[in-house]
Amino acid sequence: MARIPDIKEEIVIPDGIEANLTNKTLNIKGEKGSLSRDFSHPKIEIKIQDKKIILICKNPRKKQKALVGTFVAHMKNMMKGTTKEFEYKMKTVFSHFPIKLSVEENKFIIQNFLGERAARKASILEGVNVDIKGDFVTVRGIDIEKVGQTVANIERTTSVKNRDIRVFQDGVYRTSKGGK
Repeated sequence: MARIPDIKEEIVIPDGIEANLTNKTLNIKGEKGSLSRDFSHPKIEIKIQDKKIILICKNPRKKQKALVGTFVAHMKNMMKGTTKEFEYKMKTVFSHFPIKLSVEENKFIIQNFLGERAARKASILEGVNVDIKGDFVTVRGIDIEKVGQTVANIERTTSVKNRDIRVFQDGVYRTSKGGK
């Protein structure tokens, strides 16, 4: 049986970004801020040489090949986020009861959703900024995972229960995705 070739991926570190590796924890620092993440795996070796991040996996199996691709995507997202922020746009939709949106500390508050007296609250993760202008909501941050999770928290908070969703289409929905 033929030997599986080793995988070697290289990511060029752009100008204006500092990257250093400490015990398989990658620290990326750019003009917008800094991010760090642990990339530890026993079969994947990571090193920084000549303004490049190099990932090497010897004799990989299918899961290790996939994991190398995942690591590369995470590293590129970290570099992209520290140079320019990720931005998601959302829109408030209502037809029956006017929805009032507000932000207090780390909570996104939705009042009068489907005429409910109690306000619905979604958590805003650390390092994420939420701006409200009329019916439009903008969610920004340097960490794509935290920004995406905050958007998901807001969408999930406005899920309609015990009503026909074909009639009651009220909610706060994502209209554009950050990074695209």
